[in-house]
Amino acid sequence: MTTVLVVDDQPLQRYGFRILLESVPETEVVGEAAHGGEAVRKAAELRPDVVLMDIRMPGMDGIEATRRIVAAGERSRVLVLTTFDLDEYVHAALRAGASGFLLKDARPDELLAGIRAVALGDAVIAPALTRRLLDEFAQYVPAHRGGHAEDPRLSSLTDREREILVAVGKGWTNGEIAAHFVLSESTVKTHVGRVLAKIGARDRIQAVIFAYDLGLARPSTD
Repeated sequence: MTTVLVVDDQPLQRYGFRILLESVPETEVVGEAAHGGEAVRKAAELRPDVVLMDIRMPGMDGIEATRRIVAAGERSRVLVLTTFDLDEYVHAALRAGASGFLLKDARPDELLAGIRAVALGDAVIAPALTRRLLDEFAQYVPAHRGGHAEDPRLSSLTDREREILVAVGKGWTNGEIAAHFVLSESTVKTHVGRVLAKIGARDRIQAVIFAYDLGLARPSTD
């Protein structure tokens, strides 16, 4: 059973999400919040598996709420919902620690699958889509200043793990990485897991952002 906290400033929107989520036995809505401050408080109180987070709300927005929920170090993972009309908000939410994002008009099966994926510790966005997203967000990625040479987390990676990190940063799937390096997909999965652990990334999306921030991957890199 996956427990969910629904955060949206629109009562009808929250009601719609509740009806959908409670229509399947695998998910349970344990609470609702109308703004970021309430979301932070209820996440700490209810400790849901997933916080379904709107971005634009009065008072504390979804980005700051995401940052605080993740910083608290609790079990809850954040899945951000967006209308995709303010792209920089989505990027900021991912940098704040969200485990992924979906469009508000996503199909019911996509939303349910996304919640399950986030609850299991995976990223919602497919790697190829992650690359296209971050390509579009290039203007919001801080210009790196040779930071990869100074970041101690990189020194803990083996040469192969660094190659895997760069490939993940490019948005390659595990299958594409396996084909390129002539490895089995299970071996790639093991490498990716080790990379995430060593750089302190919660999921693949955070690893992509890490690679972009340090200049290991760049927009439209082949």
